[in-house]
Amino acid sequence: MRVPFLDLAAQLETTRPRVERAIRDVVDSGRYIGGPAVEAFERAMAGRLGVAHAVGMSSGTDALLATLMGLGIGPDDVVVTTPYSFFATVGAILRVGARPAFVDIDRRTYTLDPARLDAWFERETELREKVRAVVPVHLFGQYADMAPIRRTAGSHGAAVVEDAAQALGARYPGEPGAPPPADGSATASCYSFYPTKNLGAMGDAGLVATDSPALAASLRRLRNHGADAGYRHLTVGGNFRLDALQAAILSAKLPYLEAWIEQRRARAAYYDEHLSAEGVETPVAAWGRDHHAYHQYVIRVPARRDDLRAYLAARQIETMVYYPVPLHLQPCVGSLGHAEGDFPASEAAAARTLALPIYPELTVAMQDCVIEAISTFYSGSA
Repeated sequence: MRVPFLDLAAQLETTRPRVERAIRDVVDSGRYIGGPAVEAFERAMAGRLGVAHAVGMSSGTDALLATLMGLGIGPDDVVVTTPYSFFATVGAILRVGARPAFVDIDRRTYTLDPARLDAWFERETELREKVRAVVPVHLFGQYADMAPIRRTAGSHGAAVVEDAAQALGARYPGEPGAPPPADGSATASCYSFYPTKNLGAMGDAGLVATDSPALAASLRRLRNHGADAGYRHLTVGGNFRLDALQAAILSAKLPYLEAWIEQRRARAAYYDEHLSAEGVETPVAAWGRDHHAYHQYVIRVPARRDDLRAYLAARQIETMVYYPVPLHLQPCVGSLGHAEGDFPASEAAAARTLALPIYPELTVAMQDCVIEAISTFYSGSA
């Protein structure tokens, strides 16, 4: 049986009437950049996320970049983040000219380790005075432990910019309404609507959620080349605008999101219950399965990860590896002087994790096929 890693065509069959109607409405309106479709989506997302402002952006990457720009972060500043994430997390930091400082992950959750964050601030006496922001990543659909992270960032006068690209639909105990950093610095959460996300566009799209009116106003200027309504360029921004077509498509799909996430949780529960191959670790839901959005279902294997992936591929089971090269070992950050062994939890995750298919249209028969193949491989019967 073929088991695709993701099946967007199957999802489209569910949403096609609403999506096609939304596309036609935008085409007929003649408003393709900004306009009512974008404004409606922003209002819907602000309501769903429980924030005062939601600013549509051209991608999740640009959401991160524009947020750092909007906070005035640049050369001579330091931004603390995790070495285990998609490249956009560190790329945005580098593009504003700031220095990334890495803190290792919690082995169980793959998210920024609050204890190691505290230790970093205690240890790095020179760099800590330059820290302007901490960027935790809510990886694979699960929140990092935000309460201690916010406390630590706030105590050092740093903003918290959440990379929530994979976490729409996830929750953290106490969210929404969790306190901002202790010094009142603006906090923002950056989302991606890349087609493979739990809520995906038909192209690139992103959004920044914030309670700060000043940051929201800055982001609206920055996404339009730093200009106000009168063609006065108050700063240098970029072309980070959300297309009306993508906003309309996302609005059409948004009513399905809760059901999709519940179906992902059900698929995760089935894997958790039946995936019992010796040495294989299923994902930890630190705040409970009902708080996890399961953008990915990532197992940790005892050995031979790449051999397992090849074995599954031969049986027409698609998998993915996130992320085989941690950020601190990427060639473009070589000037930071990191080497293998500097962040062992991230390096172990990069070497031993494998993402299995998980999406609403995944059938029990498909999951059984995946489970049986993994069990066979590690039982020595392969």
